[in-house]
Amino acid sequence: MSLLHKDLPQARHCDTMAEVRSHIDALDERITALLVERTHYMSQAARIKQDVTKVHDQERIEFIAARVRRMATELGGQPDVLEAAYRALMDASIAFEHREFARLRQGETV
Repeated sequence: MSLLHKDLPQARHCDTMAEVRSHIDALDERITALLVERTHYMSQAARIKQDVTKVHDQERIEFIAARVRRMATELGGQPDVLEAAYRALMDASIAFEHREFARLRQGETV
């Protein structure tokens, strides 16, 4: 799927920091909702995976990082910034998934 730069909302021109912050706050609300949704999928992954060694998948991490870089470039963004943000997100998601994996299996006998 190719993302077309012209089809996505662009940052509006701002004359004051208050305007900049207002737009950023509005975006943060949307981003937070999407990240909550993403986290719910991490819970499902922890439930579905039967082996804790499958929680950390380096090949998938590299695939996502490359995909995010490509999308950022296509959208006229900053690939280094997006990759760094996604790597931090993935690290936090993996830690969460490990906790979920353990929580879901508390009391199970091997």
